[in-house]
Amino acid sequence: MSGADRRRAPVPDRGGTAHVKKLFVAPDPGRARLRHASRAVLGIALAVTAAGLAGFPLPAMCGGGLAALLAFFVVADPRVGQQAVTTALMPLTGLPVLTAAAWLHPYPLARDAAFVAVVLAGVYVRRWGARGHALGVFGFMMFFIAQFLHAVPAELPELYAAIGLSLAVAATVRFGLWCYERGAAPVPAISLVQPPGLRRPTTRQAVQAATAAAGALALGQALSEDRWYWAVATSWWIFVNTASRGETLVRGFRRVLGTALGIVAGFALALPLHGAPVPSAVLVAVCVFGIFYSAAVSYSWMTFFVTVMAGSLYGLLGVLHPALLLLRLEETGAGALWAALAVLLVLPVTTHAATDAWIQRALESVRDFTAQAARHLAGEPGADLAGRAAELDLVLGRVRACLAPLVHPLSPLRARRARAGHVLRLLDACAHQVRGLAEVVAHPEAGHDERLSAACRRVEDAVRRLVVRGVEAPEPRPETPRDGAGHPHAERALGHLRVLETALTDLAAPLHADPRAPLAA
Repeated sequence: MSGADRRRAPVPDRGGTAHVKKLFVAPDPGRARLRHASRAVLGIALAVTAAGLAGFPLPAMCGGGLAALLAFFVVADPRVGQQAVTTALMPLTGLPVLTAAAWLHPYPLARDAAFVAVVLAGVYVRRWGARGHALGVFGFMMFFIAQFLHAVPAELPELYAAIGLSLAVAATVRFGLWCYERGAAPVPAISLVQPPGLRRPTTRQAVQAATAAAGALALGQALSEDRWYWAVATSWWIFVNTASRGETLVRGFRRVLGTALGIVAGFALALPLHGAPVPSAVLVAVCVFGIFYSAAVSYSWMTFFVTVMAGSLYGLLGVLHPALLLLRLEETGAGALWAALAVLLVLPVTTHAATDAWIQRALESVRDFTAQAARHLAGEPGADLAGRAAELDLVLGRVRACLAPLVHPLSPLRARRARAGHVLRLLDACAHQVRGLAEVVAHPEAGHDERLSAACRRVEDAVRRLVVRGVEAPEPRPETPRDGAGHPHAERALGHLRVLETALTDLAAPLHADPRAPLAA
């Protein structure tokens, strides 16, 4: 996803009629989602067209188109140059996996073991950040594409060429024809301090995902010896961008919901086309746009568009029929079931533990921003206040994702739901004040007011009391009056700092009390 997409914090996925409203009325600052989706449609369409003009058969064109889709979807390095390098590395990672999948197809036991190993490695490499994540996803999807197309060794040269051509066309569009990120500030990287061994999130998730993949593979093959790979794909995608068992369970529910809705749409849209090339291609293009436009807003809607697109591709390949759509739902249920079992039974991490870690990280971001603002007011050059504010927005996106299971309307834990919602509102208020401060503190006249430095210190103290238990609040000191009227920018900055301090003080009650106790009025 583009930097602009990731700066905007995701909107919680709530289900029901809210899904429809959220998809079409969710904020899109700078039309980032619209541009991202439009560029993806253009790049993928040109990639598939180039593969067709080169004379590749339809299965190779489908493989190339899916590779181009992944190049737009999963490459998310902070800088454009890093994104180009990751895209260039994709064939080096994916084509050996594609080769192994094709050659192992006649040997089910070896193929299945290799698929589980690819899942384990694909999740493990996420420890190397955005590039590791992108290459891990691409490697997994190359194994999946080999199963989807029933690729055999004799077809590998055409697949290599089609995938390479499609990636080259996608890169030309993204980094040449329509590189709207060029010149933009890079998105700051956010992370938590990683514990060693099996407690490390990427290691733990690799074990969980491999366990889920093995179970999904066995149950999927019991349902179908030909389409079992959909169960493995479901378990894989459920583990992407999740950190706790609550997040994983909610994502599994949304995956099944989106698939069910997509299958209903497939009966209404894809089946009547009978694989007709032009209308099927148009439907695929619409689905690609929907995937990219909805990904940052609603996982259920994204899954809906993925399901309809898969049905359309099956129609183009001449194998679509009603039983296949129903089998798709069964395989999705099998994958979601095993993802749930793995996250509940294998090295589980509670929603509270994951949420607490990211809330602490958000509070540290507020403290770091305020400390940098104080240094800027004291005359220290080089402060990147806007970058610090963007970092806080990214961290709050992770907080929202962690709290999503608790604030979901179907959550039976009413006390925890109310507390989680209250915490989110207060953190959103902090982020709003931080963004305002980033704008006004930069004004040179604002730094002439000594009250601002004192207010920054009070905010830092408030964060310290939240992060370190047992730190008592200092005696309140009356604000030093200023002779005459202060500069308007200084007054605005002081107002932001006062509200920020109040929001941080109010966070003490929901964060330090028993999470199961009712929230005090």
